Amino acid sequence: MAAAFTTLSTTETLKTEPWKKPWWHAAGRDISILLWVCLIHITAAIGLVLYPIPGWRIFLGAVALVFLGGLGTTVGYHRAIAHRALRLNPWARGVLIFLAMFNGSGAPTTWAAGHRLHHAKADTPEDISSPRWGGFWWAHLRWLWQAGEPPIDRYCPDLSGVSYRAWRWFQTPILALSYFGGLYFSPAAFFWLGAIRLCFGLHAQCFVNSVCHTEPGIAVGEDSSRNVKWLALMHLFQGENWHRNHHARPGSARLGWSWRQPDAGYALILALEKLRLATDVRHGTPHGRADSDDLIVKAA
Repeated sequence: MAAAFTTLSTTETLKTEPWKKPWWHAAGRDISILLWVCLIHITAAIGLVLYPIPGWRIFLGAVALVFLGGLGTTVGYHRAIAHRALRLNPWARGVLIFLAMFNGSGAPTTWAAGHRLHHAKADTPEDISSPRWGGFWWAHLRWLWQAGEPPIDRYCPDLSGVSYRAWRWFQTPILALSYFGGLYFSPAAFFWLGAIRLCFGLHAQCFVNSVCHTEPGIAVGEDSSRNVKWLALMHLFQGENWHRNHHARPGSARLGWSWRQPDAGYALILALEKLRLATDVRHGTPHGRADSDDLIVKAA
């Protein structure tokens, strides 16, 4: 996720090697992100003690919300907005952005800027979330509140319209609904549909930055991304765990390259294409030419 307001840019903070600072040191007003992460983890721990078995309806409801939120992030944020691997109908894009924000992924402009920066500077000291420099926990969580805000104007000149930037103003009410919404049903639902689900979704996303960038034997400055099979289950088979595939063809809407690499996100894209809610889909194949992202290249 990303904070609604920040003051320091990623470039400014990474020059100070923030991974060497205490974990509780936040960049600018990104203290709000640290407080949010602490809040959902403390609440989730309490919930697991009080309601370790919430009942099958609540459990399935939490799984469904995780799945929908994951689709919002992988299809809406990652493939459509950050890499422009497809063009979404405005209504479909709005629904996916809402689901991603409800899942705790932050505003679309901040998410896309951070991800494009990651690709432009992968595994260099300027990489916003590389475990090579800051270690596992830096890449997994700490960069969220210690790296500073990515330069949105530089990495997202195509997202300057109100239809993207206005979502930042809705972030707080959407997160409040995400956190408290389960109270409508029961105390157990409050914990499982709220903080427990949010923690699970957060760590599922963060494993892509940490575990999926730990390929052994890679020289400094080379791409350390790798595919991680077991992470497919945590991602509910939505495809983000095929991270080496993605780095090889970042502009492709397809992350899983065969039936042995399930990719529910790509299946949704195919369905949206059939319904004419998605156009200009870049159906990459593993043996085709490598895709490039013009905005990432220019920003770098």
